[in-house]
Amino acid sequence: MAQPYEERNSAAKTRRQQEDQRRMEFRRAIEDRFELRQLQAEIGDFPEITHWQVTPAASRRNAQPSQ
Repeated sequence: MAQPYEERNSAAKTRRQQEDQRRMEFRRAIEDRFELRQLQAEIGDFPEITHWQVTPAASRRNAQPSQ
C-alpha cells in the first residue's frame, strides 16, 4: 500500500538532512586538512626556529651596540 504524503515527505526531508550533515562534515575535514597543510608549509620554511627563539633574536637585532 502507498505511504501517506506526510511520511514520504518526512523521510525525504530526514534523508536530505543526513546527506547535508555528511557533506558538511566532509567539507570541514577538507578545510581542516587544507589549513593544516598550509600551516605546515609555513612552518616548514623555518624548521630551526621555534616560538621561544623568535623573541630573543628580534630583540637582539633591535639592540643598540655598546660603545
